[in-house]
Amino acid sequence: MGRHGWNSGAGRWRLTALLGVGAAALALVVTLLNTLPGNGTSTDGTSRAGDKVHGTPAPTPDKPEPEVGWGFTHTQFSADEGSSAAVARVEGLLSQGGGLPQIQHIMGWGADNPEPVKGRYDFEAMDSRIDFVRRSGGTPVVTLCCAPDWMKGGKAGVDDTDWSQAALETAPEPEHFDDYAALAATVARRYPDVRHFIVWNEFKGFWNDAEARWDHEGYTKLYNLVHKALKKVDKDILVGGPYLVMDSLDPREDDASRTFKGPWGAMDQRILDAFDYWNEHKAGADFVVVDGSSYTRDDELLPDEFAAADKFTAVGQWVRERAPGLPLWWAEYYVEPADGNDDRHDWSEPRRGAVQAAGMIAMAKGGASSGFYWNPEEEKGTECPGCLWTPTSGSRGGQKLPMYDLVSRFNAEFPPGTRYENVSVAKADVSKVRVLATDKVALVVNTRDRQVGVTVDGHRITMQAYEVKWLRR
Repeated sequence: MGRHGWNSGAGRWRLTALLGVGAAALALVVTLLNTLPGNGTSTDGTSRAGDKVHGTPAPTPDKPEPEVGWGFTHTQFSADEGSSAAVARVEGLLSQGGGLPQIQHIMGWGADNPEPVKGRYDFEAMDSRIDFVRRSGGTPVVTLCCAPDWMKGGKAGVDDTDWSQAALETAPEPEHFDDYAALAATVARRYPDVRHFIVWNEFKGFWNDAEARWDHEGYTKLYNLVHKALKKVDKDILVGGPYLVMDSLDPREDDASRTFKGPWGAMDQRILDAFDYWNEHKAGADFVVVDGSSYTRDDELLPDEFAAADKFTAVGQWVRERAPGLPLWWAEYYVEPADGNDDRHDWSEPRRGAVQAAGMIAMAKGGASSGFYWNPEEEKGTECPGCLWTPTSGSRGGQKLPMYDLVSRFNAEFPPGTRYENVSVAKADVSKVRVLATDKVALVVNTRDRQVGVTVDGHRITMQAYEVKWLRR
């Protein structure tokens, strides 16, 4: 959807052999040996042993739970590379907090083309990310997106991957759905400690031009084939979808739902239809995955940035009514509209943190038990608006930032299975704060850009502008 950028990370770890002039003949031999017979397609750096178990898998329970908690998604740049001191600092930070669930895609967002030629694999970048999750004590989650070029009408070959956004966001052709399911099974065998798989990302490439709607039939066919392939590897692998973008619109638009709407806008009826089709025709699911923003498709925060978050609650309730008994995950969630470069740098960090906290509260109230913050890490420098930690390129990098404290604390205080309690807020203060509480702790968010005094849970407290406060009960 272009909301967060794809950040392919193409070729980040690929090493190119540097041969001297006197070794030209040897170079020719190496090239020939690393070429598929007859068609000149390069397989340099790939292996046929894609399903060979990588490294030392982390211990996992025999019966994994379908809920993983609140964590983050790795993007193009992440803490698996950079200064060794900075990388270690982030690993220690995550480990000290008991680890966080972490998503990694199999292609793009920091991972190279996993199968540039049919039957030839390159998991070097993916291996690095999985190793990082293991060292940091996290729960690995793999999003099965995107697809090698040869599965979608492009060229096969190590150096022929088209990393443009349009190419990356192209779905595999139906005749290659079985090939993609086989790739998913290969990934599952390579990383046996990955017990949670999400099928595809945001319906990318699944659009029916003729009918101006989502190709939910095509996606569901791919989903079912992947589901079957993963369960064949291990019946206890947990699989979820459909990872639809729960877009909302101006209620006056033609595609706006006439029944599912609120002050935050109206849901796009085509999205609801796609969800219902998948839900009715899916082969099975262990959890349900959605993503979306609190703002409309036109970047409107209705009626304001805090009240707009109520959309997350409404969407969660709608999904859980249709898929009762299945845990609800938000694979991505956004509360701050992006600029033309897909950056979110306009808000102050306190405002960003407060609205983010309000969004997480709204998701939890809608029944979500797992959610993933899209971590916008920069490659270099010291500035990183909205990031969990500073860039790890330098030895002083990897320092935690306010967003990390929020996400990690939320995960620790509100894990899957949490029983929430109502907390009293003085009538005059209801519009000033957002609150989420258990019998032990309350998270209180000041929605004002100024200091306020509020009475929460029978206690009078003073909160600074956009302050996020944790209260022991």
